[in-house]
Formats: sequence, C-alpha cells, structure tokens
Amino acid sequence: MTRGEYAAVDHGEWDRIKTRLKKEFGDSAFKSWVKPIVLDGIKNGEVELAVPTRFMRDWVVTHYADRIRALWTSENPSVKRISIKVAMGVPSSPAPSLPTRSSAAQLPTPPTPQRATIPFGFELSASLDPRYTFANFVVGKPNEFAYAAAKRVAEADEVSFNPLFLYGGVGLGKTHLMHAIHWEIRRRSPQRSVIYMSAEKFMYSFVRALRNQDTVSFKEQFRAVDVLMIDDVQFIAGKDATQEEFFHTFNALVDQGRQIVLSADKSPSNLEEIGDRLRSRLSSGLVADLHPTTFELRLGILDAKADSLGTEVPTKVKEFLAHKIASNVRELEGALNRLCAHAQLVGSQITLETAQDLLQDLLRAHDRKLTMEEIQRRVAEHFKIRLSDMSSARRARVVARPRQVAMYLAKQLTSRSLPEIGRAFGGRDHTTVMHAVRKVDELCRDDQAFAEDVELLTRMLEN
Repeated sequence: MTRGEYAAVDHGEWDRIKTRLKKEFGDSAFKSWVKPIVLDGIKNGEVELAVPTRFMRDWVVTHYADRIRALWTSENPSVKRISIKVAMGVPSSPAPSLPTRSSAAQLPTPPTPQRATIPFGFELSASLDPRYTFANFVVGKPNEFAYAAAKRVAEADEVSFNPLFLYGGVGLGKTHLMHAIHWEIRRRSPQRSVIYMSAEKFMYSFVRALRNQDTVSFKEQFRAVDVLMIDDVQFIAGKDATQEEFFHTFNALVDQGRQIVLSADKSPSNLEEIGDRLRSRLSSGLVADLHPTTFELRLGILDAKADSLGTEVPTKVKEFLAHKIASNVRELEGALNRLCAHAQLVGSQITLETAQDLLQDLLRAHDRKLTMEEIQRRVAEHFKIRLSDMSSARRARVVARPRQVAMYLAKQLTSRSLPEIGRAFGGRDHTTVMHAVRKVDELCRDDQAFAEDVELLTRMLEN
C-alpha cells in the first residue's frame, strides 16, 4: 500500500480524541496505553493505528478500540472502522509529542503486519440489547433474588461475591440480567473493562488461539479485564481443554479481585460433564436462580410490554396470554408483539377471538391434555381462592360460585361423567354437578361480566 493511497490526515482529530480519552480513562491509563499509539493513515473510512507490541495491540483492542472508533466517528462521520497493527519502531514508552505524518511514514513496517480490525459497531464482547436494562426488567417473586444480586454486582465498586452465578430455564430472564449488568457498569464506570460473551464464543476463541499458536495473547486478553461475563456456561460441558483454560482464567481473575458473572440453564451442582474442580469454583460465590414465572408476573410483563409498544391491549387478552403461555417469557412477549403488529398493520382491534386465531400455532404448542386438576387450579387462580376450596365443605358464595364454574367447565371440556366430576370435587353427588351447570348457564345469560369470565377460562383451558 503506497502513501498516495491514503486520504489527507487531520491530526487535530486524533489530538481531540486523545484529549477525551485522557479525561475518560485518567492520566495513568492514558500514558500507558493511548499516548504510544501512532496514527498511521486513513483510507476508505478506515483509520490505521500502530502500536509497538502485540500485547499492547491486544490490550488496546480489548479496552479502548471500540471507544476510539466511536469518538472518531463523532469527529468524522466518514470513519466507520479502525485497524490496529504492530509496527516495529513505534515507541513503547510515552512519547513527548505525537509523531508527525512524515515521521510515521518512515516507520519500518513488517512485511505482513499483525492487524486487529475493529469494524463499525464491533466489540470484543457480544453486542448488547438496549431493551435489556434493569429499568425494563419486571420484578416478581420468582426473580427478585436474582435481580437484587445482579443489581448489587453492577453497582458495587468492590467485588461482593464471586462469581455471581445466575441459572434458570429458557426465557426466564438470565440474558436480560446479564445485559443489564453490563449496561449499568458501562454507565457508572466507563473506565472499567468488561467482556461479555457466550461460553460457545469463549471456546471458539480458545480453539482459534490454539490453532494459531497464540494462546499467550488469548490468556492476556481474558485475564486482564475488570469484569468477565460468560453466558450459557453449560455449553462447555464435556469440553475438557476449554474447561481447563476457563478454570485457570477463573482462578486468575478471582485472585486479582476481578468480578465474574456467569449464567447457565442449571445450577452448578446439576451441570453434567463439568469437572469437580470447576464445579466447586462455580458454586463458590452466590448462586441465584430464576424460578418459573407466576401468573401475576407474566401479567406484569405483558402490561409493561404493551406500554412500551404504545398499544391498548384489553385486560382479558393479556390474562388469556398469561394463562396460556406460562413457560417462556420470550414467547409470551413474541405473542403480544404479533397481536400488536397485526392490529397496527390491518387496523383491527385486539380481541380474544383475534388472539386465538392469530396465535394458533403458538397456543397449540403449549396445549396439553386437560385434567380435572388443571381446571380446578386455573379457576381457583382466576377467582383468587385456595385450590383446597374446590373440595371443601365451605358454602360461602365467594367459594361456591368458583366451584360451580369449575364443575361447569369440567362438564363442557372433558369427557368425564357427572358422578366422576362430583367425586373430584370432594365426593359431591352428581345432582350437585347438574345444579352447578344449570346455574352457570343462567348466570352467563344474565350477567355479561360473569359470562366474559367463563369465556376467558374456557379459551384458556380448551384444546
């Protein structure tokens, strides 16, 4: 590449960027890592920088490159990426002044310089979802402990517990909390270096380092961060070499007082094909689980989602979704997204009928064989009475009416006989069931609100 191929270089841009970096990261970090960087040219929207050693290149890539790119883009919108190369002759100690363009041109460059290119928007860490913040996390009994622990780690200046291990099933909020921790650390302490990635990417990075015989750089990158966050740790189960490297990285960071945050689908004690030494380390800090969501929490999530979408969603529809899609919050939010998008694009209202029609595939996946116990549980939950009241001798209206509704639904939605239904409700006679069916039919004709409750329960329970 000849010098004539480069665009004219404005060293004023680099000077202003360095001034801002000095303010953000402090004098010590600036003198050690930023000041030695040499501006080597700009071509086709790419800024080329040079540093004296491979270690410095890797450190700058990990801790400063993305910020340099962002600042440069704000100074000069035509700049979309930066590349950092190792060039012999670049001073390794802080220089009294920035080399001029002509002196940089005379630096002897290796025939095949080792280069780390940072494309537009790239970070060593995985990209963060701007929606996944603490402010957007709906807290309830199933997740309040994990939420509090994650917030403590994000806000603490010193390591409180190490590691923080979050675990739970698919779609319960692990990744949301991981992103929220990263966002909060970035907001409160932008000078702290954080790596957030999946265990799969960690493994691939390690394998690539082995293939390139460059494990030293790999170790330096991962053992020099302030916070290491690894998602889906269960992925390294059975991968002995990766586990060994992760074990040593874990120990090195803990010994230095650096924070580690991990997530998995199971607790450390239940992770299969994980070595005993590593399992012991994973359990040595704070283990916080995210339990399956309750109906109230799912309803709260739908309320928050509908507000963020700016769409009016009837309460009955949200209750229907919260009852029918109970195992996965992502699918729950996806169902609401689909309903809102359809309403906006077609210009129709969101109703129970449209919800059932549009979400047939999703609802079918969550359907299961209906049992008497399921009917009793859903009705008790809806009317906020105890499940045991379905079989009790209590005759107070607040209990008797829901019990009659449950009997009615059992008759309508199952193939059980009247005597069988009566026995399931505390050994009651079949005539009691017949009376309940007639009473509910009568109330549905005379009371619109009651009819809507029965319709909602029917839609939630029917196959």
